[in-house]
Amino acid sequence: MIHLSKTRNQYNPAVVNLLTIDEASEGQRVDNFLAKILKGVPKSHIYRILRSGEVRVNSKRVDSSCKLNLGDQVRVPPVRMAQPQAESVARPQASRFEGAIIFEDEALLVIDKPAGFAVHGGSGISRGVIEQLRLERPHAKFLELVHRLDRETSGVLLLAKKRVALVNLHDAIRNNQTDKRYLVLVHGKWTDQKRRVKLPLHKFVLPSGERRVAVQDGGQNSDTIFYLRKPLGEFTLLEAQLVTGRTHQLRVQLSHLGFPIAGDDKYGDFALNKSLQKRGLKRMFLHSAETNLRHPVSGEKLKLIAPLPDELNKFIEMLSVESKHG
Repeated sequence: MIHLSKTRNQYNPAVVNLLTIDEASEGQRVDNFLAKILKGVPKSHIYRILRSGEVRVNSKRVDSSCKLNLGDQVRVPPVRMAQPQAESVARPQASRFEGAIIFEDEALLVIDKPAGFAVHGGSGISRGVIEQLRLERPHAKFLELVHRLDRETSGVLLLAKKRVALVNLHDAIRNNQTDKRYLVLVHGKWTDQKRRVKLPLHKFVLPSGERRVAVQDGGQNSDTIFYLRKPLGEFTLLEAQLVTGRTHQLRVQLSHLGFPIAGDDKYGDFALNKSLQKRGLKRMFLHSAETNLRHPVSGEKLKLIAPLPDELNKFIEMLSVESKHG
C-alpha cells in the first residue's frame, strides 16, 4: 500500500509512503530529508534503509548524498518511530521562541537562540529549534535554517522564510559577505589585542557515532580574528570574528592554542568545568553576539544583536570582582 503525501509532517509510519518534494525540501540531501521526516529514528537506521534500497528517488536507488529536486518522488518504507517521553507534553503551548525574535519580515526570521536547544532534531533529540518553530507556525510555507549553532551556544540564529532568501544568504556566507561576532570566555591569560588564527580542521567520527573535529594537516582551512575584550584573572573575555564557519571552529582552535572555552564539554578542561559549575557557570561560555549583513532580498544593511545572557553576565561580574580582589 502506498500513501500519497506532501513532504511536511505527513509521513505515515504504518505504510509505504511516496512523498513529493516541495519547495521546503528542494536542494536537501536525501539523508537530511529523511532525518526531518523520520523524527526520533536513529541516523544509523536511516543509512541502513538507504543502503538496502528501501528508499528510492524517482524509483531509483540512491546514496545518502543524493540532492533532491522540486517534484522528485521519494519512496519511504514503514519505519517504527520512537516515541520520546517529551512528546507526551507536546500539547498546544505558548511559543518558546516568539519572545526571542530579533528581526522578522516576509523573507527572514532571526532569533536569539537560548543555550541548551539544538537547532534541529536527531541524535536522540526529538525536536530542535526548526521543528519547534514549524510546529508553532503550521501555515508557514517555507522555513529553513540558514546556518547552525551548537546546542550549548546561544545567540543570533538566522532562518529563511523564502527559498530566494536562503539561496542569497548561503551565497553571502560563502563569499564572506557577512560579519559574525562571538563573545567567548577562555581559560588562560590571552595578551594579544588582535590575533588572526588559521588552522586546518579535520572532521571524524568516534566509535560511539559522535562527530568530532581536530587540528590536522590536510583538513579544511579555518580562519578567525580574535580581539581581546577583558582580562579576568585566570580567564579572558574575547570577541571572535569568523572569517570561515567550520564545524566547532572556535572550540577547536582555542583548545588547540591552550585556551579552552569555559564550560566546553567536548574540547575543554573537564576538571575546570566541574569547578566552574560549582561557581555558577553551568553552560559553555560561547555566545553569537552580533551578525552584520545585507538583507537577502532588499539589500538593506542589517545589524542583528543578541545581548549577552544574564547567566553569562553574572559570571563575568563575579570574575571581575574576584580579579580586583585577587
